[in-house]
Amino acid sequence: MRRFLPLLLAVLASAFPAAAQKAAPTLKTYFADASKVKEGGVKLIPIKTPKGTFKVWTKRFGSNPRIKLLLLHGGPGGTHEAFEAFEGFLPPEGIEFIYYDQLGSAYSEQPKDKDLWTTERFVEEVEQVRVALGLNKDNFYLLGHSWGGILAVEYALKHGAHLKGLVISNMMMSIPDYNRYAEDVLAKRMDPAVVKEIKALEAQGKYEDPRYFELLMPNFYAKHVCRLPEWPDAINRMFGHLNKDIYVLMQGPSEFGASGRLEKWDRKADLPKLAMPTLVIGGSHDTMDPAHMRWVAGQVQHGSFLLCPEGSHCAYWDDQTTYFPGLVRWLKDTDAGRKTVALTKP
Repeated sequence: MRRFLPLLLAVLASAFPAAAQKAAPTLKTYFADASKVKEGGVKLIPIKTPKGTFKVWTKRFGSNPRIKLLLLHGGPGGTHEAFEAFEGFLPPEGIEFIYYDQLGSAYSEQPKDKDLWTTERFVEEVEQVRVALGLNKDNFYLLGHSWGGILAVEYALKHGAHLKGLVISNMMMSIPDYNRYAEDVLAKRMDPAVVKEIKALEAQGKYEDPRYFELLMPNFYAKHVCRLPEWPDAINRMFGHLNKDIYVLMQGPSEFGASGRLEKWDRKADLPKLAMPTLVIGGSHDTMDPAHMRWVAGQVQHGSFLLCPEGSHCAYWDDQTTYFPGLVRWLKDTDAGRKTVALTKP
């Protein structure tokens, strides 16, 4: 029997090369830090742009040679802080994730040149971050939330050969479709008198008027952005650090549709080009149309869809019992080469 053991091991290694070459992390290896100066996983990465070189902030949490999840925050101009809920769910599963504040966001440098704030330049920034962090097709997963979902898809269309998996979290693939959903569905669910007053303030350009926020908070944000009765400190900090110059330039000042540089963005026709395993996550109470997001999962070549029935735009806060088990299962299935099915009922 002993003479057959080496042959058996060789067969198993060839059948499961990833498992044979890179074992799952232990508690000791997951929290290992090989850097000469211990900085808690923080790495400042120089980014070359047409306007000069600037540094962006990243922070690695854990170490897993097979699953490295880079997080792209929303905005544009938001911060990684909104993702802090991930710390309660991914480390126990041994999944490495990486915070990253995009250029112009609070923890990174904040140049003022408006020419920097284009989707195309942000895509090349993500590619430079990938290279600096040593991410590759054997371990690189990219999760983009909201605006980060736009950025993630744009990156995947140009640099998809480097990706092991893609997660589009709470984002439609057409800003014109989003604008119609906001106007024809979300606005119609609100008190007409409230909508009328909001529209009147917008017509006057009074986006910084305290009354504008007073109307939006209970009637829109609390129903479609985060449904927790008390917002987490992480979300409040993120909004407090929002770079409004970038946000308004690219998204526009209104919460009822985009009017900035992203106004005509639409990638629906290009979705079949995405060949990597792709998970699309939506919330039943999202600012984004959940039916559209389910459709997106069917347009990519290897898509899965996760619906958070209690979730809004920040479903990783208000429907954690759905969001994180689904995400973890998909990551582990993809790592093992399995197709994830039935994350949510049709």
